Amino acid sequence: MRSLAPCPSWRSGFTPRPAGSARPAVLRRLAFAVVAACLALPAFVRAADANADARATLRRFYDEALARGHAYENLRTLVTRHPGRLSGSKNLAGAVGWAETTLNGLGLDRVYKQDVMVPHWERGARENVIMLGTAGEVSPLSAVALGGSVGTGEAPLVADVVEVKSLDEVVTLGSTKIQGKIVFFNRPLDPTTILASQAYSGAVDQRSRGPGVAGKYGAVGALVRSMTHALDDLPHTGGTTYPVGGNKIPAAALSTLAADRLSAAIAAAAKSGGAVRIAMKLDCRTLPDAPSHNVIGEIKGSEFPDEVILVGGHLDSWDIAPGAHDNGSGVVQSIEVLRLFRTLGIKPRHTLRCVLFTNEENGLRGSAAYATSVKEKKEKHLLAVETDNGGFLPRGFNLGSTQGDAHERAAAKWGALFEPYGIVGFRKGTGGADVGALLVQGVPVAGLTPDSPRYFDIHHTTADSLDKVNPRELHLGAAALASLIWLVDTQGL
Repeated sequence: MRSLAPCPSWRSGFTPRPAGSARPAVLRRLAFAVVAACLALPAFVRAADANADARATLRRFYDEALARGHAYENLRTLVTRHPGRLSGSKNLAGAVGWAETTLNGLGLDRVYKQDVMVPHWERGARENVIMLGTAGEVSPLSAVALGGSVGTGEAPLVADVVEVKSLDEVVTLGSTKIQGKIVFFNRPLDPTTILASQAYSGAVDQRSRGPGVAGKYGAVGALVRSMTHALDDLPHTGGTTYPVGGNKIPAAALSTLAADRLSAAIAAAAKSGGAVRIAMKLDCRTLPDAPSHNVIGEIKGSEFPDEVILVGGHLDSWDIAPGAHDNGSGVVQSIEVLRLFRTLGIKPRHTLRCVLFTNEENGLRGSAAYATSVKEKKEKHLLAVETDNGGFLPRGFNLGSTQGDAHERAAAKWGALFEPYGIVGFRKGTGGADVGALLVQGVPVAGLTPDSPRYFDIHHTTADSLDKVNPRELHLGAAALASLIWLVDTQGL
């Protein structure tokens, strides 16, 4: 608190008027105004001091992260030693061990693992998808099996292809046109949708549910256009599901260039009343569930140790992907948040908990196990933050709450504090997938929003590698997360 000059008394220097004379009203109003101003000064100064403290603390987070951040080197170790961290794999088990060791190295108050049984799907040998010409010519198409797909068996699957643009079109065509065919889902991401994540959400039903719907109407296989705006020969994997008791058919994603080639061939064949045939060979299989773990580290709160602020990411990645942006960046940024608090000697009032979830990509079993534990233990969470949009330049936060518009409250309270660091957007959202179950329980959630139109160019591919991550952007994101968490810890949301 800065020192204040004593407030003059409104009585000091006052010379009484002769009896019977009236004090002018203007002097009375002036006197009371001086008193009111003096009474208001302490609150005004306290608010000014709080803002100065917040600005100074945010500056400390950013200075430490940018000058001495550990996130990028941690990411280098994670993706180099443990790429392709799919549930049930040895690489995911190795990443769990790495995460536990790294958190222990921070000198936290507690580090522990939470047991989770996870799905175990394996891709097997490299996929082969070939377009067969009427004159015997063959044309390979760049493809990868979708996670959760069944294999084709010993022999390749050979069938005519029917192209559709939606799940509804499959229903409209019905068994008459679908039976015995390979269904090709070829609806591109909407190029007019400004946010790439929204364009992705608008098309991903083809991948996640399309093969299951096609199987219901007698299809023998499914091909899906990769979920990206990019035009290249890089196929994108991702999970697909089948209805309980439904027909499971082999399913693969084509690169966007391969999808365009196939679509053009189908259109050319249709002019002469013919059809395009595809031969596809997938060796994927599903094994019994395997043991895995969420990895958790804590700094105990100094005033409210039983109230938790969570920051986290998911340890797993698709088997073909090094997993640098998805979600190695979120993992190392979450670890970095705890390191920043520890290194700067900032003791949180509430318990700060880093949760590195397992099995986000193909099951959310880690999320379910954590949410169940929270409910059973009746733990109180003030905020749950998951960063899972890539380690690009941070531009804002998305926030969600069942108790009102958390994003508007955050913008009103802290927008000016974040603006010097390029954080200018506070949008309504649901955080990351792993904290969704906590939102249902009434916990406010948040997620970092990076400038990431490039994210879906490499998402779920072999190109999601360390060289695609800019160290400065990664560390700016970690500082932004630490700043938001400190503000919630000290001022409440």
